[in-house]
Amino acid sequence: MKEQISEIQERRAGSQELIQHMLKERNQLLSLLLQVSSDSSTASSSQLETDLEEFIQVLVDYIAAAHFGLYERIVEGKERRKAVSDLAMEIYPRIEQSTQIALAFDEKYNPENKDRTLDQFPEDVSMLGEELTTRIELEDRLIKLLIEPKA
Repeated sequence: MKEQISEIQERRAGSQELIQHMLKERNQLLSLLLQVSSDSSTASSSQLETDLEEFIQVLVDYIAAAHFGLYERIVEGKERRKAVSDLAMEIYPRIEQSTQIALAFDEKYNPENKDRTLDQFPEDVSMLGEELTTRIELEDRLIKLLIEPKA
């Protein structure tokens, strides 16, 4: 019995650590999203280029942290709380859609893309911001359930 309790506590501590990492990445992502959105209308193109490169890196890191940490664990059946698993399966298709949109944004605006132009950037970054807002709302539902003591 003590071993089971210890195992549960270790899993929950791992979940808490993952959530804290995701939230830290999220805060940085949102800050950079505001910066590149502002840059697209007011800053020099060199400032936009610098901020955009950092934004894209954090965007990809955030998406990966959620996917390979939180969702992979649930999809693989390692989450034992039914309420968490049920909610994750309900929202995962929409989360996956936002992942694909973020990856398409990365592909289009990554500095390594030699064909990149910034003609559509204000519209694309606005659409990405809306998509991230939806994703964050869904993730917050799951995070709330994950941190509840008796979920």
